Amino acid sequence: MAILQMQRINIYALTKHCKSILEALQRMGVVEIEKLDVSDSIFYREDTGSLQASYKRNAATVKNASEILTSFVKYKKPLLSSLQGRKVLGKEDYYKQAEDYTRILNVAYGIIRDNKKIAESKAKLVALQSRLESLLPWQTLDVPLKSYSTASTTTFVGSFPEKLNLELILTELNSIAPDLSLYDIEIVSVDEHQTCIFAVCANSQAEDFSDALRKIGFILPIFSTSVSPMEAIEDIKEKIIKREKTIDEYKSRIIAQKDMLSSLQFFEDYFIMKAEQYEQVDNLTYSPHTFVMTGYIAQRDAQKLSDYLLKNFDAQVELEDATGEDVPVALSNNKFTEPVEGVLLSYSAPHRKELDPTGIMAIFYYVFFGMMFSDAGYGLVMSLGCAVAVLAFKNMESSLKRSLKMFFWCGISTLFWGLMFGSFFGDAVAVISNTFFGAQPPVIPGITTPIWFNPTEGAGPTKLLMFSFLLGIIHLFAGLLLQAVNYIRNGKWLYAIYDDLSWMLLVGGAVLALLSTEMLASMAGFRLSSVWLTIGGVMALIGAVLILFCSARNRNPFKRLIKGAYNLYGVTSYLSDILSYSRLLALGLATGVVAQVFNQLGSMFGSGVIGVIGFIVVFIIGHALNIGINALGAYVHTNRLQFVEFFGKFYEGGGREFKPYAVNTKYYNIKEDI
Repeated sequence: MAILQMQRINIYALTKHCKSILEALQRMGVVEIEKLDVSDSIFYREDTGSLQASYKRNAATVKNASEILTSFVKYKKPLLSSLQGRKVLGKEDYYKQAEDYTRILNVAYGIIRDNKKIAESKAKLVALQSRLESLLPWQTLDVPLKSYSTASTTTFVGSFPEKLNLELILTELNSIAPDLSLYDIEIVSVDEHQTCIFAVCANSQAEDFSDALRKIGFILPIFSTSVSPMEAIEDIKEKIIKREKTIDEYKSRIIAQKDMLSSLQFFEDYFIMKAEQYEQVDNLTYSPHTFVMTGYIAQRDAQKLSDYLLKNFDAQVELEDATGEDVPVALSNNKFTEPVEGVLLSYSAPHRKELDPTGIMAIFYYVFFGMMFSDAGYGLVMSLGCAVAVLAFKNMESSLKRSLKMFFWCGISTLFWGLMFGSFFGDAVAVISNTFFGAQPPVIPGITTPIWFNPTEGAGPTKLLMFSFLLGIIHLFAGLLLQAVNYIRNGKWLYAIYDDLSWMLLVGGAVLALLSTEMLASMAGFRLSSVWLTIGGVMALIGAVLILFCSARNRNPFKRLIKGAYNLYGVTSYLSDILSYSRLLALGLATGVVAQVFNQLGSMFGSGVIGVIGFIVVFIIGHALNIGINALGAYVHTNRLQFVEFFGKFYEGGGREFKPYAVNTKYYNIKEDI
């Protein structure tokens, strides 16, 4: 558990090696490149904005093409594909595939162009279908769908927006224009939403007839035709068939490129990498024949990288210890504690001047998770599942692998506490023995009987609650000790006494005093001798005095006393923090009780064949749900105890996480070891 020593690295090399060095550093992922500010007039910078934009456009193009391809071709994903990680590609294979970028870009443009043609054809198809639907009510009309005039008559073609019959139409017309007589109306079609008509009127009354029709809701058709509606319908149907064939042709052309998906994905990664390389070029400084690069590197990698660059590119490397507030933070932990680094970094990276708390946090994290999940069967399933996944999928992404390793250790802790409390899929062994064999379960320590105690029976809940409080106090004191160590490392010995020892004396003394009273003794199951009441009281008094007079750093005695009194009032927050650890009891009991309920539900089917089948179904579904829900609850509340109770006592954070220039791809993992 440590923060790695960082070094500032300066690289000097010939300009002709710049691209190769950047690509090598990207594959190695060990250097965080910084922008170098050089005011000397012989140095200059390159503007690569247009190149970056070009590569980003190319990346967007092949990404768009691959998305189009996957929308037309249903690719089969392997089972558990999310665990497989990115495909590993060697440096030589990478360069070989990269040579084909012109052809793949042309393929991508072709796929996008064909998809655009499909979209255009579909839009035209929608318009044709809309026109067809509007003409269908007129298909029995044997004249063109438009109004026209002869020497003595005028025709009217249109519809009313409701269901009408001829009698209603004529009645409405007579009521509006009783003088009209030289006209005739024929209903072409009727449905629930409209009534289509064809009318003819003498020219002398055409204007009055038109006004009367409009007053009763007459509207002209959306489309007009120069031929009969039936002829127009047949023409549209032919156009629809041709348009559908065109769509199918373009679809076939896209589907024919189905084997190009991996190449498109490769070049999406390739163009992203190239864009990021040119982003880093902006951070470099050039002279007529050389370039200079600066950044940060972990000390453990510095010499190896220096030797590599000298051997392969004849580059000169200058290393020096990194100082200042802006130095990035990289953590180094062992296999047991490293998996919880992600939890710590999700809160904040530690400041360079404070201890890395990952190691201490890991111990409590695994213990608390195990107590809250607290079933040996569940822990066994979790550990085995995580172990198999990590071993089976070697190329798994590092972040996912780290999470699975964390849950592996959480499962081991859960297995331990489950054995301590005698819970193995609840009371599954006892229920199976009683239901299907009519016998008492065998005595198996940790499986049918607890190695320590059963938290669901008798005084078990109270005992577990007191143990949870004890773990909580130890957890809080660990945080105070870490803060004291940080103070001492920075030469602030008195702060360690005023801010940390004082609270340990106050809280610890109060606990000892309470445990010697009858009130708490009944809950704890034991009672300290009365001498501890005196010892605890003295400890608490010393701690309170230190907090009151010394915890506030102010030269004004009155202000220091007032602030000290306010700080002393913070003892209530310690009480609240300690009570928060009761969640260890609550979630632990919930897991065990719910598991027992599912076992009892499964046993209700009886002991016959149907009973066995029913028990298996309920057992699998019930315990799967219980694992999912309570594992999530244990994860959330374990994080909460770390973030709020533990970190709140000592952790400053605010460090800048070390983010080396590395391969940032979606599909392929291209790496180069030093």
